[in-house]
Amino acid sequence: MQTDQEQIRALIDRWAEAVHIGDMDRVLQDHAEDIVMFDVPPPYEGVRGLGAYRRTWPPFFEWQSQGATFDIESLDVIAGDDVAFAYALLRCGTKEEFTADPDNRLRLTLGLRKEEGRWVVVHEHHSFPHVSPEPAASGEEEVRRVHEDCSRGTAAKDLDALMAGIADDVVSYEHEEPLQYTGVQAVRESCARNLDAAGDTRVSLDIPDLTILVRDDLAVAWGLNHVQVTEPGKPAADSWSRGTRVFQRRDGAWLMIHQHVSLPYDPSTGEAKPNLHP
Repeated sequence: MQTDQEQIRALIDRWAEAVHIGDMDRVLQDHAEDIVMFDVPPPYEGVRGLGAYRRTWPPFFEWQSQGATFDIESLDVIAGDDVAFAYALLRCGTKEEFTADPDNRLRLTLGLRKEEGRWVVVHEHHSFPHVSPEPAASGEEEVRRVHEDCSRGTAAKDLDALMAGIADDVVSYEHEEPLQYTGVQAVRESCARNLDAAGDTRVSLDIPDLTILVRDDLAVAWGLNHVQVTEPGKPAADSWSRGTRVFQRRDGAWLMIHQHVSLPYDPSTGEAKPNLHP
C-alpha cells in the first residue's frame, strides 16, 4: 500500500502529465471544488472554485502547443494525517525562452487535504522569479570608466589601451609645445614619446578628485592629475597638474574630444610648479 507521500507524488505526476498533453479532465480530477489558485497571470486576487480554475487552462494549452515544455524537475512532499503540502520546480517555457534564460524555472506550491481517504488539491500557487534587468550604466559611470581605462593603460605602458577612448578629431592642450595637438595621431605620437622616455620607470596616473558633469551626449570632467614615477631603486616622485577633459557619446561610446592640462607656475619667476600638492 502506498504511503501518503507516495500517493501525493503520484497525484502530482498525473496532474503534470495531464497539463503537458492538454487533458482537461485529468487536470481537474484531483482538485477540490473550493480550490484557490494564485497564478502567474491575473487576476491578482487569484481564482476561486473549480469552474474558475478550469477557465484558466485553455489559454495555457494554446501557448504550450507552440512548443513549450511543462516538466517537473524537482518535487518534495510533506504530509500529515489529513493535510499536506508539496513544492516543486518545473521547466516551463519555450525553446527560445530557455535559450535566453536557461536557468529560469516555474515555482509551484500545492496545498492538499484528505477527503474520504483521498487526497485533493485545495490550493495551487505558481510563480516565476522576478529578475530586474541590470541597470544601464549612467553617463557618469561610463566616462569614469574611460578615465580608469586610461590610467590602467598608462600603468601598463599599453599605448593602444591608452588611446582607446580618444576621438579621431580630438584637440589636446598639453604641457609641452606645440600650442595644440590636433587629431588622434598627433596625440598618439605624443603619448608614445612619453612612454618611451619613461623607459624602465613605473608610471601611474590617478585623478583622485575627479568630477564629472553629464548632459545628454556631452560630458565634462575635471580634477587634479596625480602622476607618480618610480625608478628602480629610488623612491617614487610625485607631480600634480590640472586637467579638464570633454567627452561626446558617439555610436553609444564616450570619446574624449578635448583635453586641457596645465601646470601651476610661479608668476615672479615663470617657473612651473609640478611639485605642489593639494
